[in-house]
Amino acid sequence: MLREDQWTAIRALVAERRRALVVQRTGWGKSAVYFIATALLRSLGEGPTVIVSPLLALMRNQVDAAARAGVHAATINSANTDEWQGVQDRVAAGEVDVLLVSPERLNNPDFRDSVLPALTSSAGLLVVDEAHCISDWGHDFRPDYRRLRTLLTELPAGVPVLATTATANDRVVRDVAEQLGLGAGSDTLVLRGPLDRESLRLSVVRLPGAEARLGWLADRLPELPGSGIVYTLTVASADDVAAFLRERGFEVAAYSGRTDPAERQRAEQDLLENRVKALVATSALGMGFDKPDLGFVVHLGAPPSPIAYYQQIGRAGRGVERAEVLLLPGPEDRDIWAYFASLAFPPERVVRQVLDALADAGRVLSTAALEPLVELSRTRLEVVLKVLDVDGAVRRVRGGWESTGRPWSYDGDRYARIEAARQVEQRAVLDYLATDGCRMEFLLRQLDDPHAAPCGRCDNCTGKRWSAEVSSAAATAAREKLLRPGVSVEPRKQWPTGMAAVGVGLSGRIPAGEAAETGRALGRLTDIGWGNRLRALFNEEDQEVPDDVFAACVKVLSAWGWTERPVGVVAVGSRTHPRLVDSFARRISDVGRLPLLGHVWLGEAMRRANSAQRLAGLVRTTETPDLSTVDGPVLLVDDRIDTGWTMTVAARLLRQAGARSVLPFALAVTA
Repeated sequence: MLREDQWTAIRALVAERRRALVVQRTGWGKSAVYFIATALLRSLGEGPTVIVSPLLALMRNQVDAAARAGVHAATINSANTDEWQGVQDRVAAGEVDVLLVSPERLNNPDFRDSVLPALTSSAGLLVVDEAHCISDWGHDFRPDYRRLRTLLTELPAGVPVLATTATANDRVVRDVAEQLGLGAGSDTLVLRGPLDRESLRLSVVRLPGAEARLGWLADRLPELPGSGIVYTLTVASADDVAAFLRERGFEVAAYSGRTDPAERQRAEQDLLENRVKALVATSALGMGFDKPDLGFVVHLGAPPSPIAYYQQIGRAGRGVERAEVLLLPGPEDRDIWAYFASLAFPPERVVRQVLDALADAGRVLSTAALEPLVELSRTRLEVVLKVLDVDGAVRRVRGGWESTGRPWSYDGDRYARIEAARQVEQRAVLDYLATDGCRMEFLLRQLDDPHAAPCGRCDNCTGKRWSAEVSSAAATAAREKLLRPGVSVEPRKQWPTGMAAVGVGLSGRIPAGEAAETGRALGRLTDIGWGNRLRALFNEEDQEVPDDVFAACVKVLSAWGWTERPVGVVAVGSRTHPRLVDSFARRISDVGRLPLLGHVWLGEAMRRANSAQRLAGLVRTTETPDLSTVDGPVLLVDDRIDTGWTMTVAARLLRQAGARSVLPFALAVTA
C-alpha cells in the first residue's frame, strides 16, 4: 500500500512530467517512487531511468530493490569497469530499465563524451538520490554532484526529474533546489514529511574515558537487540575497536573507506544475514545501506553535525518495533572535528596556484604531474580540480586536466559562511549532548521538521537511562588494549613523481641501500588510547619526554624483535619540540647503553604541502653526523611521523654516511 505522498510524487513525474524534490525519512519509501514511476514510464515507451547514486553499497541495494520491484537495473561504477561495455550495450538494446551511475562518472572523459550524450537524449526519468550531497552546506558534500546542473540543462523538454533525500534542513533544501534548478518559479513539487521514526530510542551515555567507553560497549553489546552498527570517527578507531571486540569473543568486522571493496561487500552481506553482531564502521557505511531489522546504532564519538548524526542513526529501526540508538561522546571528538575541518576548501592563493600551473603549462597535465607545482596534497588537489571543473575554469580530459582560460572568481564569502555554519553545527552537537529536553525533537528541529515534537521514547523523555557501570574485567581488558604500546611504521618505497619540476633529482624506487627499515611508534594520534595522551603532549609547551610516555616507549623497544640490535642513536633535529626530541634520544641512549651519535638536520618541509614539495624542502639543507666508524644499525628518533618523508630523507643520509641500516622510532604517527 503506497502512501498518499508517494502517489502524489509518482503522478507528478509520470502524468505531469514535472520536477519533484522529496524530503522524507529513511525507510519512508523514496525508492518505491522512482521504481514505480520507471515501470509506468517504460510501459508508455519512454527510455530508461538514470539514477545518480553516491555509494557502491547504496547502488547494490538499489539494484536488489529494483529486481524485487520487477525492474531491470544495472550499474556503471568504479568497481565494475570490465562490465561497462556490456551494460552500455544492454541499455542501447532497451534491456535495462534503470541505470545507476556514480556522480564521478558524469565527468569521466570516456563516459561524458561517448555514453552520456546518448543516455541524456533517451532518458525517461532522471533521479538524483541523496540529493543533499549537491549542497556544500550539507554534511556529505560531493563536488561531482554539482555537475548535475549541466546535465539538467541538456535533458530534452518534458523529461521528469526527481531529487530525494532524508537529511536536509531548510538551508540545504534551498541550496539543492537552486543547484538543480528546482527552485521558486520552476513549478517544482516539494514534498516534505515528518522525519521521526517511532522505533528509535535515543540515549546519551557519558563515560569518563576511552577505556570506560570501550569496556562499557563490550559489557552491553550482548544486551543490544539483533545486530547493528558501531560508528567511530576515524579509520584507526574502527580497526582498534573491532580488534578489541573480537578479542572479547564477538563476531564483528571493521568497515571503512580503506577496506578492500570485496571485503566491504562481504561485510555488508554478513551484517544483512546476521552473521556478525556488528560492523564497526566509519561514515563510509552510511547512505542507503538497507537492513530493515537493524537493531541498534552506537556511536563511539559524536559526529560534527546533528544532520550527519540523524543520517547515520536512520540506518536502524526501519522494520522493527524498537531499536537502540546510543551516543558515547569522547573528549577527543573536537580535535577530530578540527582536523577534518582543516581539510576544507583551501584559500584563494593556493587555488590560484592550480589555475596558474595549468595555464602556464599550456597543455594537459595529469594530477600527478600537477601535484608538485602546488601546495596541496593529492586528495585536496582532486577536490579543488573538481570544483574548478564544475565552475568551468578547468576541464577534465583524457590524460588529465587542462585550463579553459575562462575567468574564475573565488567565492570567499560563501566559504566563510560555510565555515561559520560548521561551527554552529558543532555547537549544536554539544547542545544535543547536554539537553534535558527530548533528543529526537532536538534533532528534528535541526532538520527544520515542522512536525517536530517530544517523542516520549528517549532517555530524557522517559527518565530511563543506561547504567554507566563497567565491569572490572571489561575495563581491564580495554585498558590493556588501549595502552598496549607500539604500532609498525612502513617505510616509503618510492620517491614522489614530478620531483624534477621542483629541482630535485630523485625519482623511481628508493634503492635498498638508501631505504629505512620498518619502524615503530608509540601510538597513532588518531588512536582512542595513546592518541589522547600524545595529542595532549604535542599541544603543550615543549618539554622533556614525560616518564609515563617514555616507560611505554621502552616496552615498544623491548618488543621490537629486530634482527640486529642497534649500535647507536641519532636524533632528528627538531625546530618545534627540541627539548622533547633531545630528551627522548638521550634517555633511549642511557637506558639502552647506546652512544648518542648526534643529530641529522634537514631543511624545513612546507606544512600541509604535498609529498613532492615537502621532500624538496627537506633535501635542500642537510647536516649529517659522521657514521664512518659505526658498524651496525642506527636507531633514528623523532617526535612524530606525518607523511614519512622526514624519516625517509634522514635514513637515506645516514645510510650514505655509513649506517648499515636505519630503524625509525617516533612517539607518534599521524595516521
